[in-house]
Amino acid sequence: MCGICGIVHANSQHIDKDRLRKMNAALEHRGPDNEGFFTDRGIGLAMRRLKIIDLATGDQPISNENNMLWVILNGEIYNYISLRKDLIKSGHSFKTNSDTECLLHLFEDHGTSLFQYLRGMFAFALWDKKEQRLLLARDRLGQKPLYYTLQNGSIYFSSELPSLLIGLDEKPDIDLNAIDQYLSLQYIPNPYTPFQGIYKLPAAHFLIWHKSKVTINRYWKLEHLPKLTDPKDALIEQLQTRIREAVKLRMISDVPLGAHLSGGIDSSIIVSEMAQCSSVPVKTFSIGFEENHFSEIPYARTVADYFQTEHTEFILKYKDIPETLETIVNQIGEPLADPSVIPLYFLSKLTRKYVTVALNGDGGDESFAGYQRYWLDPWANLYQKFPSFLTQKCLPAIANHIPDKSERPIGASFINGLKRLKTVAKVNSSASILRWSSYFSLEQKRKLWKHQFKHLLKTDQAERYLSCLFEGAYATRFLDRTLYTDISSYLPSNLLVKADRMTMAHSLEARSPFLDHKLVSWAASLPVKMKVRQFKGKYLLRKAYSKQLPKTVMSRGKQGFGIPISKWFRGPLLDWGQELLLNNNGVFNEWFEKSEIRKLFTEHKSGKYDHGKRIWALVVLNLWCKLQEV
Repeated sequence: MCGICGIVHANSQHIDKDRLRKMNAALEHRGPDNEGFFTDRGIGLAMRRLKIIDLATGDQPISNENNMLWVILNGEIYNYISLRKDLIKSGHSFKTNSDTECLLHLFEDHGTSLFQYLRGMFAFALWDKKEQRLLLARDRLGQKPLYYTLQNGSIYFSSELPSLLIGLDEKPDIDLNAIDQYLSLQYIPNPYTPFQGIYKLPAAHFLIWHKSKVTINRYWKLEHLPKLTDPKDALIEQLQTRIREAVKLRMISDVPLGAHLSGGIDSSIIVSEMAQCSSVPVKTFSIGFEENHFSEIPYARTVADYFQTEHTEFILKYKDIPETLETIVNQIGEPLADPSVIPLYFLSKLTRKYVTVALNGDGGDESFAGYQRYWLDPWANLYQKFPSFLTQKCLPAIANHIPDKSERPIGASFINGLKRLKTVAKVNSSASILRWSSYFSLEQKRKLWKHQFKHLLKTDQAERYLSCLFEGAYATRFLDRTLYTDISSYLPSNLLVKADRMTMAHSLEARSPFLDHKLVSWAASLPVKMKVRQFKGKYLLRKAYSKQLPKTVMSRGKQGFGIPISKWFRGPLLDWGQELLLNNNGVFNEWFEKSEIRKLFTEHKSGKYDHGKRIWALVVLNLWCKLQEV
């Protein structure tokens, strides 16, 4: 695991080695153990290494036998041992025992078809000296990040946005349409970033730069057809076999490893399989809150006791947030309004004291339909067919008189769902996450932006973006199309950004067995009835592990890695939030109507509306703007 960056000039001009070193130094947290450089005419590659596999000889950059190919890798190729054996049989010689070197020899044999052989999480850069060509690539699900930009025919790239900006002569202008999408989605979707002309390479894509020209190609797409027709018991056996294999592959490590344990089904399954694979107790780590309604600590303890793990816990307090949030925003590099970045940041900090690698349950919800909205969508689709006077006036008016329940997470989802009835009726059904989870509706955004910016914005672009993915899915069922949309958008642009940055901030490698692409592809082929039944998701997953996990874990509903943000913005964080958003004179204040922000605080304090996440999104955006002004 590491961070990578580089610069390539079309005219073979001199590489500014000092600038390259500064770009690389900004990635030190991703790889504190070592650094490496390769420079030649017009090319500079750099990396920071976190030693996980091949501690002695695995330093990068690595070249092939004749030094005509050079590669730097961020990530892990989990099937590298079998790949290495095959490559040696075909005549290749290795100078390291690392997974990285396999990329060079695969490229020699297969060119850009090498991706079909890779099983892992990765972002890498490969320089072909003979052809003067650069290859950049990301893994299928987008677990590892890669940013790039073109300027005057040259290409600059890096694992993180702050590092990339160091390599540029000038910081590009902010992209207001990207900010507008952030207000809707809580993240900026691939391939965009908050800066004009800087992009994220999308998951499952590779980029070729040659003589100042760039081509981008997709090498893999998730397909939900054809469907499996095996009996349920056979599917259960197949599922368990695939999860067990994915876990075993991710337990390959030359350094200590453990697991993040929330007490939810997904992370509990991972710990269950780890316990069966390990000859020593699994090290598990959890985080909770002083507010018992939000804390999952009791469930995590139950699982830890059940599998006799070495369990460590951390309690997050609201007072830790103001002094930490600016650090986190800077670490991410772009606005990301998922409040669970906070607990994951502290959990990763705790975990790194004991291990270097941590497995988690990320990806289970998107493959096996774990979110409530998956079974709510059919009802919402029916609701959209009601007369408009009911969907736009009568029923939303009744719902607005129901007191807010955001301080109790189990009741909050139902109450807040009722309060979203007006939005549900307006948003296209193909944009499921937008109608259920959008922070700001189109109407709210129009009121928030100052008049002079409204004509510049494509305010419905988030809906069109999600709808385009929905329609492009290789699937026929509504649920499958929605799952494909989430796996293509919410997963790589939100969840995996959060996971990568918060773990790497503490030089911790996160591994996600549920994101094994073979497991994801198999899950996509499951019939819909094996995912959602009777107002509950993960049907087959629950059946498969009903006898292997504690009953209290199997029977609990979906809670998520949430924090009591709404409660805190009515109490201990209220003054801090108001001071930050209402008493500033920066670019943030130039964009938005202060009267609308003040209204959010007033309505939120009254308890009539839950604006906690909207306020949080604006706080994060404000802090990000301040960092750009430094």
